[in-house]
Amino acid sequence: MSAEKNDNAPPRSPLGRLINLVAPVEEREIPAVVAAFCLFFCVFAGYFAVRPVRETVGTILGKQRTADLFLVTLAAAIAVIPIYGALVAKFRRSLFLPWMYGGTALALVIVSLVLRENPDSVLTAQFFYVFISVLNLFLVSVFWSFLLELFQSGQVKRLFGIIAAGGTTGALVGPALTDLMVKKVGNTGILFFSASMFLLAIVFQRVLIGIWKRQPAVEPATVAATASTSSGGHVRGDRPIGGNPFAGLIQVLTTPYLLAIALFVFLLASVSTFLYFEQLGLVQKLFSDPADRTRVFARLDWIVQSLTVICQIFLTGRIAARFGLTTLLVVVPIAVVFGFLALAATGTFMVLAIVFIGRRVGEYAFVRPAREMLFSKLDNETRYKAKNVVDVPVYRLADAATAQLQKWMEHSGMTPATTAIIGACVAAAWAINAFLLGRRNDASEKADIAGKAALESRGH
Repeated sequence: MSAEKNDNAPPRSPLGRLINLVAPVEEREIPAVVAAFCLFFCVFAGYFAVRPVRETVGTILGKQRTADLFLVTLAAAIAVIPIYGALVAKFRRSLFLPWMYGGTALALVIVSLVLRENPDSVLTAQFFYVFISVLNLFLVSVFWSFLLELFQSGQVKRLFGIIAAGGTTGALVGPALTDLMVKKVGNTGILFFSASMFLLAIVFQRVLIGIWKRQPAVEPATVAATASTSSGGHVRGDRPIGGNPFAGLIQVLTTPYLLAIALFVFLLASVSTFLYFEQLGLVQKLFSDPADRTRVFARLDWIVQSLTVICQIFLTGRIAARFGLTTLLVVVPIAVVFGFLALAATGTFMVLAIVFIGRRVGEYAFVRPAREMLFSKLDNETRYKAKNVVDVPVYRLADAATAQLQKWMEHSGMTPATTAIIGACVAAAWAINAFLLGRRNDASEKADIAGKAALESRGH
């Protein structure tokens, strides 16, 4: 919500008082927070319902073919950026945001129908794997881009934790339903369920757009000193952003602040991919039935999301408000360093599962909201275009590079323990980058607060 008010009176409505028990939400913010919570729930329920199906497809295709698919995924992620940039430049948000969810639902229905007729189609399985791998990053990135336009930087620390919990709740419900339904409806039935969730997401997106369009215009916000773009700050209004479809890529390559965020995402994705392939190999060895593999992946997902939603509701916003973004950014990389070292020492599935669950809980509860907060002071073109470059092709570039590195290490006879030690080194670099990025952002925020205080003192 655009206009920051000084009255922080507690909510008067029953729903407001209930929400205020877990997050400091003002009465005027409740409709937007509830709609955003429900929208994120639908998006994540839809994605995480089919995520176990994607992992099962990966085990059927095999580690080598799946590693090669990461290159195809990278190519698709790069190709989608100018297309998305052109959509942002030419179409109003009230049009292209609902279109994305409707298009996703249609694609899932088509894939389900094809697989139902020809379940052994390798080409369809490969398309589905790549489509889902690009889709999850793309939709989540666009969701947060819109919320960064809806809320001001002073609100994001208070509200993003509880809104992120909506996604986590969906990510908990989605795989739990997959776990219960897959034996009865099969993997193709899960795709139909996912499509229905994306259709429901359109409703909540329209509600949020209505709230956004009713807000008053605001003056351009202060843009981070290192990010200069053509749009000139926060521009309220349902109109195309305009500009070059490749502007996001240019911004990332020429702006030190955005390059630092891109490096953060690259290292995060590298660590995730190391763990992903270790998990893929062990599950393939331990479980022969594809449905059993789907259930294992689904159970890992709902365990992760159960822990994450607790952290997001009760910890994320409070940690960000009290200790700053640095703490949110660095705690997970440091923990992963020790996790990789434990994995190198033992090499068991139980240790891998603990590290894998811990890393994902930390990413969803702390790292992801903190990443979004890093963009809170940037302008709309940066939020929609440069942010999408960082979130999608940069992430998938790290995936592809790490997958090929892992493939080379396996062919060269490198032991799993050595692979885990390399992963620990990557996580250590991630922790250093996170610390420097967080300190820079916290220092900038303190300077802004001091500047506002000086202006107010002069006014008096």
